Amino acid sequence: MDKLILIGGGGHCRSCIDVVESGMKYKILGILDLPHLKGATILGYPVIGTDELIPELVAQGYKFLITIGQLKNNTARKSVFQKLESDLSKLVTVISQSAVVSKHSLINPGSIVMHNAVVNAGATIGYNCIINTGSLIEHDSKIGDHSHIATHAVLNGDCVVGNDVFVGSGAIVINGIRICDESIIAAGTIVNRSINESGTYAGNPCHKIK
Repeated sequence: MDKLILIGGGGHCRSCIDVVESGMKYKILGILDLPHLKGATILGYPVIGTDELIPELVAQGYKFLITIGQLKNNTARKSVFQKLESDLSKLVTVISQSAVVSKHSLINPGSIVMHNAVVNAGATIGYNCIINTGSLIEHDSKIGDHSHIATHAVLNGDCVVGNDVFVGSGAIVINGIRICDESIIAAGTIVNRSINESGTYAGNPCHKIK
């Protein structure tokens, strides 16, 4: 089992721990978080320091998973990713044992596919993405880097989601839709037209609110 360090110790980290533990591929050795949390434990795993330890841990052969949550804003996740970007082999891909992921799909390093998610044939998931609990990525859809498809969101076939996109819980993206970079899709939104301007969208049908 590869030695794994988690980066970020909040609520999303707890969910990620459960996903990692569902398989037998990685052994969690510790968590990096804020300085005042050093010495604490999260679900039995120690907080061993801050992300300043990353170079030292890379040299020691550890693998990493970014477990900072992404609720609309992905600045923190992306910043940590950039610290590891020079050696992407150190970033793992984690897939829950309860997820259904086609062997004909591609999931890039740094991404996690959580419990009961489905990723169908021909789908591509970028770097450092969250495919959250119960979400559905249908055939031939493409998701860019640093994006979060939240709980029970649905991307139908042939959709293209850009980089730095948040698709909220229960949102439905109709087949063939394009969503541009740095867009936010609010929970429960029905996206029935392509989005070509960054912003926040909500409603049924979706419209720009910010």
